[in-house]
Amino acid sequence: MELQTVALSLDDEKIIALYWARDEKAITETDKKYRNYLFCVARNILQAQPDCEECLNDTYLAAWNGMPPAMPRVLKAFLSTIARRIAINRYHKNQRHSEMTVALSELEDILSDSEDISAQLDARELGSAISAFLRELPQRRRFVFISRYYMAEPIDTIAKHLGLSRSMVNKELAAVRKDLKEKLESEGYAL
Repeated sequence: MELQTVALSLDDEKIIALYWARDEKAITETDKKYRNYLFCVARNILQAQPDCEECLNDTYLAAWNGMPPAMPRVLKAFLSTIARRIAINRYHKNQRHSEMTVALSELEDILSDSEDISAQLDARELGSAISAFLRELPQRRRFVFISRYYMAEPIDTIAKHLGLSRSMVNKELAAVRKDLKEKLESEGYAL
């Protein structure tokens, strides 16, 4: 009888320590633990497998170059932020139609990229206002919003995850967009 070994993933603190020690095993361990998750993040934006694979490689390189000096508190969030940024940059470079295009088009009437907003507030202030708004939302609405507009999840995927109908997810998104627009306007953002 042959014994099969199961490769267990290191915990995040140990993986981060490998990055800080400049041990190349950090990338192997990151790939082993987070490959599927990071690939999903990239696929939601890019959809083409070769682009997603390249995005993963670029994510690992950026993590390698970023630690040190960065000491992430939550490695998964740190990596997904990098992967998302790289995927969005690649998306813009490729200019392909994807869920990100659809998701961003849904926010067009709320978040204009006009010079008026740029002149009024810098991006960090706007980001802080949106973050504060999201913290006030009930958990399900926050999950729906972040899944759609940060992770670019398809509506059907969100609906399936929450056990809701597609139309219910669309109603939740419409309500959150309306509330966000009202909140930003009440805080002086010209939309």
